[in-house]
Amino acid sequence: MRNKIEKGVDLNLRQFIKSLGYVTGGTALLATTPWLTSCTPEKLKEIKHEKARIALIGTGSRGQYHIHNLKEIPHARIVAVCDNYAPNLQQAVELCPSAKAYTDYRKLLESADIDGVIISTPLNWHAPIVLDALAAGKHVFCEKAMARTLDECKAIYDAYQTTNQVLYFCMQRMYDEKYIKGMQMIHSGLIGDVVGMRCHWFRNADWRRPVPSPELEHQINWRLYKESSGGLMTELACHQLEVCNWAAKRMPVSIIGMGDIVYWKDGREVYDSVNVTYRYSDGTKIAYESLISNKFNGMEDQILGHKGTMEMAKGIYYLEEDHSTSGIRQLIGQVKDKVFAAIPTAGPSWRPETKMEYTPHFVIEGDINVNNGLSMIGADKDGSDIILSSFCQSCITGEKAQNVVEEAYCSTVLCLLGNQAMEEERHILFPDEYKIPYMKFIIITSQKIKRERNIYLICFLLSFAINIIAILVYTRPWIEIFTQLGYVLVISFFIYFILWIPRILIIGLRHLLRKKK
Repeated sequence: MRNKIEKGVDLNLRQFIKSLGYVTGGTALLATTPWLTSCTPEKLKEIKHEKARIALIGTGSRGQYHIHNLKEIPHARIVAVCDNYAPNLQQAVELCPSAKAYTDYRKLLESADIDGVIISTPLNWHAPIVLDALAAGKHVFCEKAMARTLDECKAIYDAYQTTNQVLYFCMQRMYDEKYIKGMQMIHSGLIGDVVGMRCHWFRNADWRRPVPSPELEHQINWRLYKESSGGLMTELACHQLEVCNWAAKRMPVSIIGMGDIVYWKDGREVYDSVNVTYRYSDGTKIAYESLISNKFNGMEDQILGHKGTMEMAKGIYYLEEDHSTSGIRQLIGQVKDKVFAAIPTAGPSWRPETKMEYTPHFVIEGDINVNNGLSMIGADKDGSDIILSSFCQSCITGEKAQNVVEEAYCSTVLCLLGNQAMEEERHILFPDEYKIPYMKFIIITSQKIKRERNIYLICFLLSFAINIIAILVYTRPWIEIFTQLGYVLVISFFIYFILWIPRILIIGLRHLLRKKK
């Protein structure tokens, strides 16, 4: 029951921000999640007497899911619904009896009584509607993935750079509390340097929906055909690749993969089984796997560090074994605990290559929502309601949510490149023409810091040795070992920066060689 004093304020959104530890004037949280600057508690109070006039384009399962969430947002009012499939439109009208119904989205965009539109159509319609809506002066919230082709993604991104309109894509993990707090832990170094990422999403469903008439097959079962869908990559992997980029703070440089129709041989064109590997410039990789004929492993985003592992979807992390104890004491302890009871005496190693049992630690203490990945339309409290509320708030204030478009663009492009790698059966590089500034992040890991520290130490020792040689050659007093330390430091910095010249040349040469490949 909403408190009357709080009428007009989205209590879910306010509680979400509060639970993240946001305080007035605080910058730590907003520095790591800049998109949250558009929905702070202060701004939420400012708009509590206003309502964003929202129209929905696409009123199928996901569109109706958004309708239910919108009804719980006090600063939103549904004024129009649109769909070219009569049964879906009728269901939406029943849910929103005061909303005006349309069958052509272009007519809807002509209305001056609409502030923002929510697009929940098949993927091939995302780009045309987003571009038309921005051109019509409407704020836009669109389902993932961003678009069906690379060129369409770039067209949307370029249009966004020149518009004053708000643009969101439903990357709800960016508004999921356990993901935000988990990322803060990762970036703070809790699990060490990120050395790998593993993502999987398994279901056991054919994705096929009943068709009342044959001519409606492609319209209703649009996910099964290449003209309107990117299959498992754009429907599922899009979310998980976004999480990986968020963790790594950069983009992969190359992609390989294999895709097949293994089980659902029913005339579909998209793969029902995919394995794709994405490689970052430092060798870190994302291993992505998905199929829809077995749900045993469910869904998970694993971020692997040299000190531990974060399982983002479950909101759980594990720390690696403590190896500070001497090897002989570890061995004695393991024997004592009967670790080796099932190991053959002639085995190749003391420890079998089986999965170890680690103690789980929770990102958030208490009950948290876990999306098992089995729902077709979304899970409550997975961030979908929060990002939708944020969009409605932005429709009123006109403030854009930073990085949301960039995250959607990058994850979608990676999905499309994954499909390309599978279809062409080759190793492909990320095309330069589709790179955007987000990909130019320079991530400084502890590993890189150690490397540069060691290089500088060598430079210092070299300059120190030069000083000693100079003392010997010119028979100077040995006190100059200490009095000339200033010069030693200057020379060491000079040598360090000189060494960057061949390093830059090597990096440039590697880049050229990759392009030739």
